[in-house]
Amino acid sequence: MNRYVEKFLSYLEIEKNYSKHTILNYKIDLKEFFLFLKDTSIERVDYFHLRRFLASLRSKDLRPRTVARKLSAIRSFFKFIYREGLISKNPSTLLMTPKLDRKLPQFLSEQDASRLIEGAKKKDEPGLRDRAILETLYSTGMRVSELVSLNMNRVDFISNVVKVEGKGRKERLIPIGNAALEAIKEYVDKRKHVSEAVFLNLRGARLTDRSVRNIVDKYIQQASIQGKISPHALRHSFATHLLNAGADLRAVQELLGHVNLSTTQIYTHMTTEKLKKIYDHAHPRA
Repeated sequence: MNRYVEKFLSYLEIEKNYSKHTILNYKIDLKEFFLFLKDTSIERVDYFHLRRFLASLRSKDLRPRTVARKLSAIRSFFKFIYREGLISKNPSTLLMTPKLDRKLPQFLSEQDASRLIEGAKKKDEPGLRDRAILETLYSTGMRVSELVSLNMNRVDFISNVVKVEGKGRKERLIPIGNAALEAIKEYVDKRKHVSEAVFLNLRGARLTDRSVRNIVDKYIQQASIQGKISPHALRHSFATHLLNAGADLRAVQELLGHVNLSTTQIYTHMTTEKLKKIYDHAHPRA
């Protein structure tokens, strides 16, 4: 089984360009599955083995999203080894994933987004960096992971675009506003260390995801913004405010780097308020 798993994980890394984090999760999930199988050979695994494994997961009171991820790893694994001719039948074909409720993303109002960014006022190096981070996240809608991997040569100060590497190592171009570019320039001019990375810690090393999240959390608390607002809320706010202003859904999909339009459509529920205002203003019987 180990050689099957290693071949599968190599496929995810080399051909599918999955992140190290995703590959590690798949490895852990498959290890759990094989421990459940005990001495059953991979060729003898059938649909009923998978059903019993699903029942064992449900008995552990795991979150539906966690169960769905584990089943996704197993389904992908069997699909791969069947396609490679390593087994004669794919037992996961009929395996159903638990239905997941789609959480509505938390987002900031335009006023709160502005208040959050304006909260980074200090003109020392950390203050300028924090302001540039907040401006960039809101201006581009990029993920925190995309922000920390951003290099100086990927920021086009003339054309007002940045090139980011998203999930699956897919690159995309995103417009970036003047306020964010000015904040980046001011920060880079002030910082002591020279680096290819845009955002650094005070020792001159590239910032980590966790560091950026801590920075954003700090200003969220400072602005006294209510509710469970994560750094990812700036990405949600970016998408929501574009759609509220009339942006095309497919254009927003492209900007966010979503593979499926259905992923972007979750933001459309937040345009309801705008539609109500248009209705109230335009309909004679409103």
